[in-house]
Amino acid sequence: MPTLGVLEGSLRKASLSRAVARSATDLAPEGLDVVLMPNPGTLPLFNQDVLDEGMPAAVSALADALAGIDALLIVTPEYNWSIPGGLKNAIDWVSRLKPNPLEGMPVAIWSVSPGILGGARVHESLRHVLHSQDMVIMAKPEVQVAGARSKVDVAAGTVTDQVTRDFLSAHLTRLNAIIQVAAQKDAAIA
Repeated sequence: MPTLGVLEGSLRKASLSRAVARSATDLAPEGLDVVLMPNPGTLPLFNQDVLDEGMPAAVSALADALAGIDALLIVTPEYNWSIPGGLKNAIDWVSRLKPNPLEGMPVAIWSVSPGILGGARVHESLRHVLHSQDMVIMAKPEVQVAGARSKVDVAAGTVTDQVTRDFLSAHLTRLNAIIQVAAQKDAAIA
């Protein structure tokens, strides 16, 4: 059974995007295992001097978690029209690993916002960074959960709006199909 890792872009415990990220477990199709990756807030700021002294334990824990997945779902807010610092920092750390666990991995992005754009502006900058890691990006359909305060129960960690639930579930079903195709290609190469 393929495993989808969910990486949260928010560090806030009661964030809308964190609640949507945690709902992926319930929304995933049968046959797709969903696991949460360590939150980027556990990582120190990337600093080559720190790396020169040895890989921090929190980065090693993230690397171990990434090694156990077949695809990645990033669920994030938009900060100042771009990527939250903690999320970018996590990618910066992982990019230093040899081999890079992100290389060739399927990835999808969900942005979540209380605003009317749903965090749409984070997609372009995040895709740019993910391309630098040679990830296989599921570009369509884009997922922006707009007006999230009326669609998400943060305390329960669930999406309450049925139309949004159906859309996210269909997106995960499509992502699962992409994961299956990638696995077949990898098997053919091996």
